[in-house]
Amino acid sequence: MIIYLMLALVVLSLLYLFMISPAKLPNHSNLLLWKSHYAHRGLHEKSRTVPENSILAFTRAVEAGYGMELDVNLTADGKVVVFHDDSLLRVCGVDKLITECVSTELSEYHIENTEQTIPLLKDVLQLVAGQVPLIIELKNTKEWRKLCVKTAALLDGYGGVYCIESFHPGIVGWFYKNRPEVIRGQLSAGYRNLGGTPLWQRLLIASVVTNVVARPHFIAYKHEDAHHRLSLWLFRQFGGKLVGWTVRDNDDQVWCMDFFDVIIFEFFRP
Repeated sequence: MIIYLMLALVVLSLLYLFMISPAKLPNHSNLLLWKSHYAHRGLHEKSRTVPENSILAFTRAVEAGYGMELDVNLTADGKVVVFHDDSLLRVCGVDKLITECVSTELSEYHIENTEQTIPLLKDVLQLVAGQVPLIIELKNTKEWRKLCVKTAALLDGYGGVYCIESFHPGIVGWFYKNRPEVIRGQLSAGYRNLGGTPLWQRLLIASVVTNVVARPHFIAYKHEDAHHRLSLWLFRQFGGKLVGWTVRDNDDQVWCMDFFDVIIFEFFRP
């Protein structure tokens, strides 16, 4: 009986290791991805004078030589737009979903009461033009498959260094199947910090066993939740990279930069 229990434990352990294992980084992957820290939603200011996910914030990041993380979603007419929230309310003061807007409306909505408006991804790519690396987060939107297709099409023609990430394992898995050469990451956190989804889904994402369907090259984990995570340690031992989000001015920056391969930062300059 003890032998059978031990055998079952070994089998379950091997299955767990198989499920959380990363994809091997391809030989062509650019080391610049792991030599730059990333300005969260561009190099924006706590005072909001330089707003998040704006052309000005991205310009500041390029000028400072930082990589940048940005978020993409779809407009009602199928354009890939750089915007974090589902709703315009927080940053634009308009109670409307971004997916209900057509792209021609975007110039009417100003970010954080500045002159900055919501940019299209194609315009941000043209601005960056390969000067710094990018982490592009695809949002978990209703039309996420269409978002994958359209974002991938734009990135196919982009010559700079970039990778993609998402909280949605299906999005990461889409790139695994359809753009296997693109470096991809699974966003995650402790299950208490993964709101908006059923508990069972949060538990799967937090424990990174969804890697079995997405095979990410890196895990981007909420830095406060990363302490003493066996799954992250094992992921790294198998060759995966770790990204810490979002490290702010009042966080333990030294620990974060020591533990993670790179960090996504906000309100300070590493």
